[in-house]
Amino acid sequence: MSRTSPHQHLPAAQLSRRGLLRTAGGLTTALALGASTTAVTGSTAAAAPATFTHPGMLHAYGELNRAKVRVAAGDDPWLSGWNRLTANSHSAAGWTPRPTATVIRGGTGENYGTLYNDIHAAYQNALRWKIAGTTAHGDTARDILNAWSATLTTVTGNADRFLAAGIYGYQFANAAELMRGYGGFDLDRFRRMMLNVFYPLNNQFLTRHNDACVTNYWANWDLCTMNSILAIGILCDDAAKYDQAVGYFKNGAGNGSLAHAVPFLYDAQGLAQWQESGRDQGHTMMGMGQLGAFCEMAWSQGDDLYGYDSNRFMKAAQYVAKYNLGQDVPFTTYTWGTGQNCAQQSHTVISSASRGQVRPVWDALHHHYARRRGLSVPYITAMAESVRPEGGGGDYGANSGGFDQLGFGTLMYAK
Repeated sequence: MSRTSPHQHLPAAQLSRRGLLRTAGGLTTALALGASTTAVTGSTAAAAPATFTHPGMLHAYGELNRAKVRVAAGDDPWLSGWNRLTANSHSAAGWTPRPTATVIRGGTGENYGTLYNDIHAAYQNALRWKIAGTTAHGDTARDILNAWSATLTTVTGNADRFLAAGIYGYQFANAAELMRGYGGFDLDRFRRMMLNVFYPLNNQFLTRHNDACVTNYWANWDLCTMNSILAIGILCDDAAKYDQAVGYFKNGAGNGSLAHAVPFLYDAQGLAQWQESGRDQGHTMMGMGQLGAFCEMAWSQGDDLYGYDSNRFMKAAQYVAKYNLGQDVPFTTYTWGTGQNCAQQSHTVISSASRGQVRPVWDALHHHYARRRGLSVPYITAMAESVRPEGGGGDYGANSGGFDQLGFGTLMYAK
């Protein structure tokens, strides 16, 4: 079976039918979370096709072509998004990579900032090449990717090494996907790096959770890991890895599976509570970006996970947007198991910490729900409009949180 691209503008009824077929049994599988080892790994819960769509991660052909045409025509908001990209120092042609054999996140000798700065430079230069056709930027992106694949052998550190393997794994794969077929880019060597350096850590975390209680780690830890496995599956045309990630989204025992990431529904209000809402709003909005990236990459391969379980993610995004716009939302006490013995902790109120923080995560969600699907998502739309034009790594501070999302949603997803 080959993939059907969602960018062929199928009528709504056909999209709905495909979504129904791809997500059949969503409620049943949600009720069976953690029931078996298979449910934890998700190894049999999805059905990847024999043929993957390329480019087919955060940006498929339709998004890339639209941005190219609109920027060339000088149309806003695409032009404003483009100007945000070209103003970012990471997007400059001639960026010099600084690859290291060992990347450390967490503990002694941290050096992971070098990696995420180079990844965002590769991604931003790849976008400039794809949209404007400038060879200097294509060459820069290629050279960054080649330098790292020739050098990197180890990602390590304390537990945060799993965050590094997850966040930077899926971001690296997205940059490489844009450069697929570019002259001189060693895709095979890059794929070996992803399979040998990033995937083993991704798989270890998703199956063992650092030997802690399966719910010990926040949703974002699972989500970035799932993103990396999904992206590696697409980059490497590896159906088993793709299935592992999608299966975990539907059936996983940890907090990245949809029913755990969105534990409480308020259907009468069209809202749903996010797993980290009682923690702080910065990490909650990071979750919107992480799960949004996962759904977008799957969408590029023909899978409608955005709409899975009656638009459960959409309701959570509406909830998060509404609260961060300064409005009230309901909150249900959230209790989870921590540590190695699953000792219980609880959040009894929503956290106002970092409320209203700006992260470039909203235009992609607005594009999908309001534009592709024609649904009313007033809070998501208001958030998207309030942060345009979205930037990327380097526009939101120098620390790692400013590089958690690849960004540039206004440029790539406005419609």
